[in-house]
Amino acid sequence: MDKVRVLIVDDSAVMRKIIASALQKNPDIEVAGFANNGIQAIESIATCCPDIITLDIEMPEMDGLTALREIRKTHKYLPIIMFSSMTHQGAQAAVMALTAGASDYVAKPSKGGSVDIAFQVLEAELIPKIIGLAKRAKTRIAKEALKEISTPISSQVSPVMVQSSKAHSPIKNTYVQTTLSPINHKPTGQINKPVQAVCIGVSTGGPMALMQVFGAFTAPLDVPIFIVQHMPADFTALLAARLTATSVMTVKEAEEGEVALPGMVYIAPGGFHMTVARPGIKTIIHLNTQPPENSCRPAVDVLYRSAAEVYRDGVLAVILTGMGYDGLKGSEVIKSKGGQIIVQDEATSVIWGMPGAIVQAGIADAVLPIDKMAEEINFRARKVGMLGRV
Repeated sequence: MDKVRVLIVDDSAVMRKIIASALQKNPDIEVAGFANNGIQAIESIATCCPDIITLDIEMPEMDGLTALREIRKTHKYLPIIMFSSMTHQGAQAAVMALTAGASDYVAKPSKGGSVDIAFQVLEAELIPKIIGLAKRAKTRIAKEALKEISTPISSQVSPVMVQSSKAHSPIKNTYVQTTLSPINHKPTGQINKPVQAVCIGVSTGGPMALMQVFGAFTAPLDVPIFIVQHMPADFTALLAARLTATSVMTVKEAEEGEVALPGMVYIAPGGFHMTVARPGIKTIIHLNTQPPENSCRPAVDVLYRSAAEVYRDGVLAVILTGMGYDGLKGSEVIKSKGGQIIVQDEATSVIWGMPGAIVQAGIADAVLPIDKMAEEINFRARKVGMLGRV
């Protein structure tokens, strides 16, 4: 892969220099240019042709959030990593950015910290995300170009599936040419019972994906929904509030010992694994700080394993965009109990690591674009009396 060209946007000359110095140490990265504010950032895209942007939030003339929204009008898939302070105000702005289309977020080191600590943050967190997001973006561009060359316009279809024309039918998956292993699809109309719980696992690109999914529901589900989103501790409550504001369901940070109720959505707090248990007739949520799994806490695998024990074949596992493979082992447990698994497709994922791992393992029941996910979740969670309707 050619060097990744990075546009650095920050109003601090010191921070621009620190970021550039750290990035230039990596042989796979090239600094394409600098911008002091959002206006300059928008102008620089045309002249620098970056593969990715690091974008500060608090800047004069035009802040990062405004710039993000403007850039997304013309550059839908250009990776943008928000790089800002971890204050409460900064966290609020970061969550706003993530739900507005930012690809990811990295917290700046505190101003009082040493330069060495700043370099450690950049090398451990920012650079791996730059490489991963840029690689994904270039792969997407290459595939789109190949598709345009090889597929006549009149016969172009979705690269993974074709939706059933029936308004309330589940998605009928038609496997089209791909380099991945075949998908084990559940034929349309063979869902014999509705699910008892929906468990969603998501990481990079997740806040925007969750906004799309929950904004599409027209009525609360009759089952509880559990979410593991890889985020820092201060972010998950803010994300829950954003999702509640755009959804017909209430989304909240899960609390230790609370009863899981139908129609409610529980998101694992940053820094805590979330599990479910059923000591009696009620499902109880538990939180713990046991060691990270897949370098994550909360981890999707932890939630999925416990849900499989409680709900057995009544679990619907949903894997959305994300880097890595968290959720794969838990999905295998859910599958072994007779549960269902649906994943986001490659075309609409910011990073197709987590959902792609499920597809490659051959355990996905459906592979869907993000704008069809709510419809499919709703279908699979319907009451028994509705199963005969199509």
